[in-house]
Amino acid sequence: MRLRLVRERRASPVPGCWHSQKRGCYRSGSPLRLAKTMRQLFLVITLLAVAVLPAKPALAVSGRVQFEIGGQARSAIVVEPERFKRSPRTVVIVLHGANNGSARRIQNNLGLDDVVRSAGVVVVYPEAVNGRWNVTGEAGPDDTAFLRALADRLIASRIADPRRIFLMGTSTGGMLALRIACSGADYIAGVGALIAAMPAKLAANCKPAPMAALLMNGTANPLVPFGGGTAQLDNYKDDIVSAEASLMPFAQANQCKPQRQRQDLADRDRADGSRVVVEYGVDCARPLELVRVEGGGHTLPGRPARADRGQVVGAQNRDVNISRLIADFVRRAEK
Repeated sequence: MRLRLVRERRASPVPGCWHSQKRGCYRSGSPLRLAKTMRQLFLVITLLAVAVLPAKPALAVSGRVQFEIGGQARSAIVVEPERFKRSPRTVVIVLHGANNGSARRIQNNLGLDDVVRSAGVVVVYPEAVNGRWNVTGEAGPDDTAFLRALADRLIASRIADPRRIFLMGTSTGGMLALRIACSGADYIAGVGALIAAMPAKLAANCKPAPMAALLMNGTANPLVPFGGGTAQLDNYKDDIVSAEASLMPFAQANQCKPQRQRQDLADRDRADGSRVVVEYGVDCARPLELVRVEGGGHTLPGRPARADRGQVVGAQNRDVNISRLIADFVRRAEK
């Protein structure tokens, strides 16, 4: 089934008339004829000047899609670059967390749209029922079916390339993304979990297909402990495994070597109490990355700091922008 996308955008400018259409305007030697010639010359010069200027990224078109799944109305925000040719593109589906609670909120907080626009990437922000994902898959909305149905509609509408759909999430959204990836979902090319970790109940039976994987967490995250333990999120207070253990099933599926390639990013803000280290998998079938924010809390690097419903979230890193890291990861995984 194709998606019905309700769009809101500005009307395209309509070129104005360069000359009068009244009778008598084109008589030889008239001032109007000379004016017309001068305007045409000016237009040619302008077009030549524009031709040598660097192209600007296409404007983004945003709309909300709605459909029913299991008798329940569901929706998502779709942001795609404007284009002349309707060809399938790379799609990044971003799941909001419980504490930031809505598709529009994570869209604004993450700032991903502007970063990936020039690459023609479509970004989709699904909405959880009452702002909370069914992380465990037990009683509650069938979010797995919803996201699969959303991906199918994006493919049928020629928005998504079925080989280039990436599922990412923050906090509980990241946990849900990991659960879907662990189930062997065949419609995603990669998974990303930000300030998140894998639920302990899921870890033992996680059997992902070879796919790109990104995990980011702060070593001083008070809500999702980097080394594992009990998560203290608004709608998830249960055991989780460490960041390393969360990434291990994907390293095995991708047949990565045990060692990693380490990159210490520049500590641009020494006053933020944290710094970023990226570890890349070696000789993996698909890209594998662990972004470790040393001293970082339950926050997204480079994004505006905010409290999560009164909870202490820890240090905010300002050395890098998480949206740039996501965009770089997707670019590598597309190859």
